[in-house]
Amino acid sequence: MITEQEDSSMSQDKATKSMANKPAKPTKVMALYNKVTRLPFGNKIFSVMVARMAPYFGTIRPLITELRPNYCECFIKKGNRVHNHIKTVHVIAICNGLEMAMGVMAEASIPKHLRWIPKGMSLDYTAKAGSDILCVAQVNPEQWVTGDLLVPVTAYDTAGVVVVKGHIKLWISEK
Repeated sequence: MITEQEDSSMSQDKATKSMANKPAKPTKVMALYNKVTRLPFGNKIFSVMVARMAPYFGTIRPLITELRPNYCECFIKKGNRVHNHIKTVHVIAICNGLEMAMGVMAEASIPKHLRWIPKGMSLDYTAKAGSDILCVAQVNPEQWVTGDLLVPVTAYDTAGVVVVKGHIKLWISEK
């Protein structure tokens, strides 16, 4: 026989489990991405919007090709605007793409009670970047806690070869 107190406790447990399974409300950036990318050329529109908020990113004409909580891909097209003296994609252009991927991922993912600011970047140049570049930033959801967060970032050429890899260090604090 179940007492009233046990019955009430079981109902609360069910409600807690139900809330735990309910997806969190998307951040403003994630909601904007979800809305804009339904439109024709939506990824391009979203990317231009981000580049207008942080104008320096516009110098590489980035394209956010995929965004979901804790993951972002940013595409850089190889061309004169991002070339170095040997006609490969300049590593600083790749750094901009990696920073954009990380920043958009962070804005789309960080819990609403936290904020972030970049503290540094540590990268290895592992191969020539002779083609279009895909910049990727990814973290695990449980990493969003106060303190330093090392966000792994990787840039790939069209053959899937890693051309730059490393991390961007963020300082995570309470709002």
